[in-house]
Amino acid sequence: MQMGYNSCSSPTCRCSYRVTREVYGNGRIFDITHRINPEMPSWDSKNGVGQVVKLVASMKNGSNDNLSEMKFSSHTGTHVDAPSHFFEEYYEAGPALLVDVPRNSNITAEVVKSLKIPKGIHRVLFRTLNTDRKLMFKKEFDSSYVGFLSDGAKWLVQNTDIKLVDLILIFRYS
Repeated sequence: MQMGYNSCSSPTCRCSYRVTREVYGNGRIFDITHRINPEMPSWDSKNGVGQVVKLVASMKNGSNDNLSEMKFSSHTGTHVDAPSHFFEEYYEAGPALLVDVPRNSNITAEVVKSLKIPKGIHRVLFRTLNTDRKLMFKKEFDSSYVGFLSDGAKWLVQNTDIKLVDLILIFRYS
């Protein structure tokens, strides 16, 4: 396992996040999880996540142990349970293809065709302009995400074996 740190490229940003890379057989696993912090956005919130960890019992205050409580929405940060927000049965996490999407548009049928996703791929991660804009490092929820347009989603369903798609939002927020 290799670990390193990636930092924001913005000169005013002081954040960094750990990148974990694991090699299994012929494949590599990248941990793309964003660190949860009070300043990151949360679905439909102008105030971000807010206080995540709260100390509810403290040995300093006479308790027999230290007990903390974590509280945040299931729509916080990087989460792999997203399909369960909408479907009772969903495809679990597993190997995925990472593709870079052209930075000048939403994901249309033309864009998906140009990616030439091979048959047999069941999960795909789309790296979009959302990543470049570092939306996960901005406190206020930003609804101007890049996402799928209906023709792009239809083309993907009709012409590939994809069962799971991941990007910040599956559709353009409106």
